[in-house]
This record gives sequence, C-alpha cells and structure tokens, in this order.
Amino acid sequence: MLPDEVRDRLRRVAAERDVSMATVIREAIDEKVARVRARPRSLGVGASGSTDTARRAGEERPEPREWR
Repeated sequence: MLPDEVRDRLRRVAAERDVSMATVIREAIDEKVARVRARPRSLGVGASGSTDTARRAGEERPEPREWR
C-alpha cells in the first residue's frame, strides 16, 4: 500500500516518462539495491571478545626468548 501522495507522484513520473508505474517501481528498487554494499563476512572473525586489548597490549610485555 502506498500513501496517496506517493502514488500520485509515482503516476506523474510514469506519465512524464511514458512508462508504467511498475517500471518506475522496478527501476527504483534496482537503483536502491545496487547502492547497498554487503558487509564483509570476514569482519569479526578474529574478535577476542575483549574490549581493552589495546590498553592491555601497552601494559603486558611478552617474556624475551633465548636466541638459540
């Protein structure tokens, strides 16, 4: 369902372009979908669950290992 004002604007745009309202709707949906980028699925894969990792990295130092 569309509000009356949106339906009226849609009719006007379709009439000006000499196409159907369905064509205008399909084009609008295609444009919107083309602009949306999928979120990378790799985000968060290495999440440690700790929110203070940067602070702890500055405080905790690993023990030096021997060279041989």
